[in-house]
Parts: sequence; structure tokens; C-alpha cells
Amino acid sequence: MQDHTTETGKRKPVGPDHEVDLIAVVVAVADQEPRVLTVGEANGLPSGPFELGHRSLQFGLRTWVEQQTGHQLGYIEQLYTFADRDRIGGERQERVISISYLALTRMDQASGSPRRAWRSWYDFFPWEDHRAGIPSLVSEFLQPQLMAWSNAATDVTSRDERHRRAAIAFGFDDHGWNEEFCLQRYELLYEAGLVEEAARGRNAHSVLMPGPAMIADHRRILATGIARLRSKIKYRPVVFELMPPVFTLLQLQRVVEALAGRLVHKQNFRRLIEQQELVEETGQMAADTGGRPAKLYRFRHAVLDERAAAGTKLPPTRS
Repeated sequence: MQDHTTETGKRKPVGPDHEVDLIAVVVAVADQEPRVLTVGEANGLPSGPFELGHRSLQFGLRTWVEQQTGHQLGYIEQLYTFADRDRIGGERQERVISISYLALTRMDQASGSPRRAWRSWYDFFPWEDHRAGIPSLVSEFLQPQLMAWSNAATDVTSRDERHRRAAIAFGFDDHGWNEEFCLQRYELLYEAGLVEEAARGRNAHSVLMPGPAMIADHRRILATGIARLRSKIKYRPVVFELMPPVFTLLQLQRVVEALAGRLVHKQNFRRLIEQQELVEETGQMAADTGGRPAKLYRFRHAVLDERAAAGTKLPPTRS
């Protein structure tokens, strides 16, 4: 059995044909920003090999995250298994299988570690934050570059197909913006050679999108986690895993908006939350709102038993 060093500095066993990694997309929300836990000097997600001493996949994942970041995980769910032959890049020839997990937590639960950082996920995907309107880089940079890539196709059918995919993914040509298409957008930018990771395969465009790269295919894994969470908050009450024990409805709304990357109608949002009976009043008031005192609420845990499909359904975006 040989070993080698990963991008995050850990030694891992290598079998004759493949190895299995465990990778965590650990998400928290602070200061109205969705944040992801990264490790190492490079931008990487907490990860490590699945070893014989791990009694389960989840145990192995929790062990690596705690060792690398000092953070104990709460809620986790399996995200996706990545096993594409050329997904890691470089000169490595073995197949690397990565089992990824989505973890939801609160930043104040993490102990200090010099090798970890909480980064806004919009640092890595600046085109995804539409809370202040369509980012200028979408219309001024991204759309012209994608249209140039579409027009560079060798035949009409391919040109039309590229144009159609870009329009649907990024909301061009009167298509609406769908926040759940985060992974499709990143993969399209990769295919067009507009992100730094594509340069590793030597198919990069001469001009690259803003946003730092991550090691290996960790930015693709992060995009998968964002897409999963943006979809899931609409039908399961997982957003409360990111909330403190008590909160105002405005604080809850801001967390949902931070995750979705878009604004929601305040009154419609509150009406939906109350209709679904997701929260209950604590009888207390928050005095530090900067205005009138606001009621404090808590998540009503009984809803999990009452409705398996309870969630924070998003109303239409604010016009």
C-alpha cells in the first residue's frame, strides 16, 4: 500500500485502482452572508480518506472535519458521489472517488484553528448574488464572453445549442433567473474555459471570470451543495439548522435571502411561514433591532412529525 499527499497536506492511502475521499460542504450564515468552511493555504473543503478505522462514512467525515478545523458537525446529509475519471487533473492516473456531504451549522460553534476560514460562497461565485439586482459582471463581462464562445462553435447546430444553454442558465433573452441552476452555470463556465479550473485542462479562455479557484474540483462540489440547499429550503425546514435558538422573522428572512441569492416579498414570506406553522412565539421581544422591538420566535419542532414535507417556501422575488 503506497501513500501520497493531498492538496490539504494530509497523507492518504492509495489502492491499486482507486481511493475514496470524504468531502464536506460545511455551511453557516453570518452577517447576512452564506459562508463555507475552507481549509489549508489553498481554497479547499475539509476532506480526508475513508479509512478502515472509521465505523461509518459519516463518522469518517466528522472526524476529518473536526481534526482539520476544530469544528464539530451537527446536521449532515449525503450530497453526491463524484467519480469522473479526469476530475482531479494533473498527472495522477488513479481514479479518485469522492463522497460529498452537506453540513449545516452555526459559526459560533467552531473553535479556533489557524488552518480554517469561513469564506462567503459569493467570493467563489460572484455571479450568484442577485440580492441587489443583476450583478454588473453578468451583463458587462459574462454575457459577451459566453456569446463569443457560442459563436465560436464550428456549426450552426452547436452555436444554437450553446446559446440556448447559456440563456437558460443565466437568464438571458427573457429567460428568468433560476437560483437552483448554480451547478449548471459553473459547469457551463468551465466548458467555455472561463474559470481558472479549466486552465488545468488547458482549455481555458484568454479571459477568466472573477472568483478564486479551489483545489481539484472542490468548486464544482461547492456549487452542487449550493444548488441542493437552495432547492431544499423550499420544501424542508433545514434553514432552521442555521438559525440561533430564538430569532426575529426579519432575521429568518435575511438568512433565506442570503442562501437563495435573491430578495423575497416581506409580507408574503411571513404569511407563508405562519401558514406552515413553522415557528412559534417565545413571548419575548428583541430590543436590538435598531427600531421598534420585534417579536422573538423559535422553530416549532413538532412540525417535523406533523408534515414530512414542511419547508420554507419562497414567495416570488421582489420587483
